[in-house]
Amino acid sequence: MPRDFLIDTDTASDDAVALIMALRHPDVRVVGITVVSGNVALEQACANALYSVELCGANVPVYAGEEKPLAREPAYAEWFHGCDGLGEQNYPAAKGKLHQQHAVDAIIETAKAFPGLTLVTLGPLTNVAMAIRREPGIVKNVSRCVVMGGNPCCEGNVTPAAEYNIWVDPEAAAIVFRSRLAIEMVGWQLCRGDANVNAREMNLIRGLDTKLARFAIDCNRCAIEANRVQTGEVGMALPDPIAMAVALDPGVVLEASDHHVEIETMSELTRGMTVVDRLNVAGDERNRGVWSEMVSRKVRVVWRIDVEQWKELLYRSLRA
Repeated sequence: MPRDFLIDTDTASDDAVALIMALRHPDVRVVGITVVSGNVALEQACANALYSVELCGANVPVYAGEEKPLAREPAYAEWFHGCDGLGEQNYPAAKGKLHQQHAVDAIIETAKAFPGLTLVTLGPLTNVAMAIRREPGIVKNVSRCVVMGGNPCCEGNVTPAAEYNIWVDPEAAAIVFRSRLAIEMVGWQLCRGDANVNAREMNLIRGLDTKLARFAIDCNRCAIEANRVQTGEVGMALPDPIAMAVALDPGVVLEASDHHVEIETMSELTRGMTVVDRLNVAGDERNRGVWSEMVSRKVRVVWRIDVEQWKELLYRSLRA
């Protein structure tokens, strides 16, 4: 029996590659793709999701969701992904159309229709938070919620304190992280260092000579340069595909542990920081007042992955 995946995405370059990985996996049925504002404006993110689905020859409903965060103005990442989110390659519009249902309603109905599904989030958590607020009972129907987001015990990629997806809508992230979803947090730091797709590996991908392989490299053209400017690392950083690899094959994870995680929403200095209780001191008497709402639930935090295994999943999805 295939596993049912529901994917929430702010589709830009790395999201698109993650979608390909799921849509091409033989053991997975993608039952829906919900789109949220994030890397690019909602309309562009929807267009990119439709194009990615069409490129795979898939027939999956795509739903437009929230146009802005719960309590803040939108903050796009066009500086990283290009003005169209796909490396400014001028891809044509997809022939497919959006489903008329709103993404929040689609999340609720899909969770009810496919109990035990895997929810993979690749962008800000606005859609998911809205769905949980409206229908808290859906949480029990989600067997795994793999979240690409956060920067556990390390630097952020949009501010010194925060990772982009959580920073964009910290209020939504706080709702989701407090919801009792079975969250597996895949932080942005896991795409760094050897996890970058280096020049030799990009040549290997191009050598596959498939439309998906060419797309995976070309749509990340702006992101490759932005990664070099931001981190000094030469290569293609793919946080969303790494999160998808964890969702597709939990064996990719070499080290993970369960911790209380809180999202900072009050401070502009540390807005969106994922505060991880790595030493498990939240329940201590001196901390109970601040952490009282979190001490009864934990999040699985991924600390280390098998880089070779994640890249093999990527290569496999891009072959003919």
